[in-house]
Amino acid sequence: MFHHVKDLQFNARVSRPDPYFANLLLEQFGGENGELAAAMQYFTQAFGAKMPHPDKYDMLMDIAIEEFSHLEIVGATIQMLLKGVNGELKNAADSSEIMQVLNGKAAKEDIIHQAVFANPQFGIITGGGVTPRNSQGIPWCASYIHSNGDLTVDLRSNLASESRAKLVYEHLMKFTDDPYIHETLSFLMTREVAHYKMFEAALNDIQPNFPPGVLAADPRFTQQAYNLSDGAVRGPWNEGEMPDMGKEFVFVEDPIEQVQQTEGQTKLDQDFNKELKATDKLNQEMSKVKSDEVKNAEPEGVAQWSTYRE
Repeated sequence: MFHHVKDLQFNARVSRPDPYFANLLLEQFGGENGELAAAMQYFTQAFGAKMPHPDKYDMLMDIAIEEFSHLEIVGATIQMLLKGVNGELKNAADSSEIMQVLNGKAAKEDIIHQAVFANPQFGIITGGGVTPRNSQGIPWCASYIHSNGDLTVDLRSNLASESRAKLVYEHLMKFTDDPYIHETLSFLMTREVAHYKMFEAALNDIQPNFPPGVLAADPRFTQQAYNLSDGAVRGPWNEGEMPDMGKEFVFVEDPIEQVQQTEGQTKLDQDFNKELKATDKLNQEMSKVKSDEVKNAEPEGVAQWSTYRE
C-alpha cells in the first residue's frame, strides 16, 4: 500500500527556463541509469528477498520508494525548466507573443527550437510533458532492470547501479549553472552514495556471500591469471594472494602452450581429487542451507504476505 505525500522530499527549484537542460535531465527520469530504473530494480528484487531475508526486503522496499520520490523530484524539475515554453508548445494557434526568457538572452523561436530539436518527442508527442523516455526520446525499457533472484548478486548489481547514477548526476552538473538545480542534483547524487553504503552493509551482513549463488568455484580453474595480450603487466590482480581466498594467483605466461599441454585443461599436472571432494561436499551443504532458508520462512497452510494487527 502506497500513500503519496505531495510535498517533495527535497525542495526542488529552478532560477529560469532551460529546455535544453530539461531534455538532458530526462536521462534521470526515463534513462538506463535513471530513477525509474532504480526504483523498479529494487522493487522487483524485494519480492525474492521477502522469505529468506525479510530484513533486506524492508530495506529494498524503502530504497525503492525513495527512488520513486527522486523520480518525482526530477519530473518536477523538468516541468519547471519548461516554464514559459510548455504553454507555447501547446499553443495551437501560435498567435500570442512570448516574453524573452533565459535572462533575456533568447527569443521565443530560439527557446522553442531548443526544446524541440534537442528532443522532438517533447514537442511532437508529449507537448512538453514528462514521459519515461531518455534524452533522445527512447522509451524506458524493462531490460534496464537487473534482478537475478539471488540477493548477493542483486546487491552487487545495485552497487554498480548507484555508482553509475552518481556519475550521471556529476556529468549533468556540468551543463547548468543554475544554483538551485545544482542544489537539487547534489542532493540526488549524495543519496546515491547513501544507498551504495546501505547496499554494501547489507551484502556484508549476508555470510557467506562469495562466490555469488550456491555452487562453489571449481578449484582446478580458480587461481589462473592468463596472459592474453602482448606485454605482460603484473599487479595484485595476477600475482600474490587472491583477496580473501587464502590462495596464490598462478600466472600463466603462455596460455596457448598451457592449453595444448593440458589438452584443453582436461589433463592437469596437479591432483585436485581432495579439493574436488571438498567442493562437492560444500555444494551439498550450501544447497541445503539456501533451500532451507526459503522453506523455513514459508508459513504452513494458507500463504499470507502481510501480517495485520488485530
